Amino acid sequence: MSRILLSRRQLLAGMGGLAVLAGLGPVGRVWAAPRFHADPFSLGVAAGDPLPDGFVIWTRLAPEPLAEHGGMPSAAVPVRWEVAEDARFGSIVRTGEALARPELAHSVHVELAGLQPSRPYWYRFHVDGADTSPEGVARTAPAPGTTPDRVRIAVAGCQAYYHGWFDAYRHLAAEPELDAVFHYGDYIYEGAAGRTRAKRPIQDENGNPVNRDHVGGEIYSLDDYRRRYALYKCDPDLKAAHASVAFVSSFDDHEVDNDFAAAHDQDGTPPEVFRLRRFAAMQAWYEHMPVRPALFPRPHDRTAYYRRLDYGRLLRMHVLDTRSHRDDQPCVRPGQENCRTGGEATASILGRAQEDWLDQGLGRDTHWNLLAQQVFVMPLKARAPDGRELPPFVDKWDGYPASRAKLVRSITSKNLTNVVIASGDAHMNAIGTVPLRDDEPDGPAVATEFLASSISSNGDGALETPHVRRFIDGGNPHLALVNDLRGYQVHEVSADQWRTEVKAMDQVQRKGGRIRTVARFAVSPDRPQLHRL
Repeated sequence: MSRILLSRRQLLAGMGGLAVLAGLGPVGRVWAAPRFHADPFSLGVAAGDPLPDGFVIWTRLAPEPLAEHGGMPSAAVPVRWEVAEDARFGSIVRTGEALARPELAHSVHVELAGLQPSRPYWYRFHVDGADTSPEGVARTAPAPGTTPDRVRIAVAGCQAYYHGWFDAYRHLAAEPELDAVFHYGDYIYEGAAGRTRAKRPIQDENGNPVNRDHVGGEIYSLDDYRRRYALYKCDPDLKAAHASVAFVSSFDDHEVDNDFAAAHDQDGTPPEVFRLRRFAAMQAWYEHMPVRPALFPRPHDRTAYYRRLDYGRLLRMHVLDTRSHRDDQPCVRPGQENCRTGGEATASILGRAQEDWLDQGLGRDTHWNLLAQQVFVMPLKARAPDGRELPPFVDKWDGYPASRAKLVRSITSKNLTNVVIASGDAHMNAIGTVPLRDDEPDGPAVATEFLASSISSNGDGALETPHVRRFIDGGNPHLALVNDLRGYQVHEVSADQWRTEVKAMDQVQRKGGRIRTVARFAVSPDRPQLHRL
C-alpha cells in the first residue's frame, strides 16, 4: 500500500522559495534595540502538529493587538526561544533565534526537531526590551512502530466571539494528559460588529451587560483578518488552551467567508476577485496558527492543507480540507443563485487529488483511522415543525453524495472497520454512524461519526431546541445522540477501544460557565457500532 508520509528533509526540500518563512534569506531592516511600552506577547503562545521528534511553536509580537500592525514597526525583530524538559526550565534542551517579520505580522513559526517521543516539553520566547513570554507545553507523538497505551485528543471549534465567552477553553486547558486538540475550524467569524447583540446579550459573572462584539465591519483585507484574529486571540481562556496542549489546526468557512467553496462565495463575486480575499484570509490564518511553513498559502492553490499525523501504530489522523477544493454547492430551491446546477455524479467536496491521497492513506497500518474534518459526513433528513421535509443541507457531504459514495467504497474495498470521523460546524453535538447505503440509514455502517458542538457559536444552548428538533423529527435512526449544548468532546483511544466523552457547558453568554460530561460512548476497532456507556 502506498503511504504518502514525507520526511522533514523531503518536506523542506519541496518548499523551495519558502525558506524565507523559516527565518532564512535576506533580513532587510532589523529593529536593533526594541523597547516595548506594552506586552508584545499579548496573543500568547501556541504549539501544533506534533511529530515523534518535535512540534511547531508559535507566537506573534503585538503590543497593541488591535492597532495598525499590532503596534509594531515595519522592521524584523529577533526572537529567541527555549525548549525545556521541565516547567521550571531547569533542563533546557533546545534554543534558537527566529525573525519576526513585518510581512508575516511579526509571527514566528519554529519547527522543533530532535526531541524524544511521547513526552511533554515546555517552551517560551524572549525578545529584547520586554519580559519573557508565557510558557507553553506540548507533547511529542509516540515513536514510529510503537503502540502507546492510549492517546487523548479533544475536538473543538466554532467560537463566535460575539455569541459568548470562551470558558469551555478554560476547562479544556485543565483536561488531564491531552495529547492534542483537533480544531476543526471557524476559529474566527468574518461578519461585522453589532449584528446579534440584542439577540444574544453577553454578561459578566455578576450579570452585568458586557460589550463582547466584533470590531469594525465585515473583513476583506489582510489587515482586517489580522485584526480579527488578534481580537479572538486576546481572549485569556483561548490563550490558556493553546498554552496547555498542541493544536492540530484546520479551517472551515468563516476563516474566509460563510459557506465558501473553493473560488466561489455565497454572493456571486467573480472567482478571480474572491481568490484575492481568500488568499488574504489564508495568509492571516497561517500567521496566527501553530502550523508548519509548508502550509503557507501559495498562489494558484498550490498549498495542500490536508496532512497526516501518526501516533505510533495506534492512530493515524487524516486532517482533511473540505473547503479549498470542493465544487460549488448545488442549487436546492427554485430561483436560487450562486450555486451549482447538475454534476451530481461527479461533484466533489474534497477534490480528486485529496480523494486519491485519502484512499492511499487509509489502511490497517494503525489500529484506528481518524478522519479529522469539518462538516457532517453522515446523510441526514430534517423536518420543519409543520411536518414538511426540509431541503438537504448541501454545504455538508449531503451536497456531495458522489464524494460520500467514494469514501464508502474506499473504506469497504479495504475491509476497514476502524474508521472514526470527527466533525464540527453544525453548532450541536451529533453522534451516529455513516451507513453503507444512503437510503438505508438503519442498515450496515462503515464508520462512526462524532460531530462536536461549538465553543460559543449560537450562544447558550439546551438539550433540545428547534435547531436539533428538525433532525429528531426527520427520522434518522443512525443518530445515537443529538443536542444543542455548547462545549467540546474528548476521545480516549486505546488499541481495543475508542471512548468519547461529550463535555457540555451550562452557559456561555454569562461568564463563569461550568462544564460536565453529558454522554459517553465506546467503539471497538472490529465493528463501526456505537455503545452508549
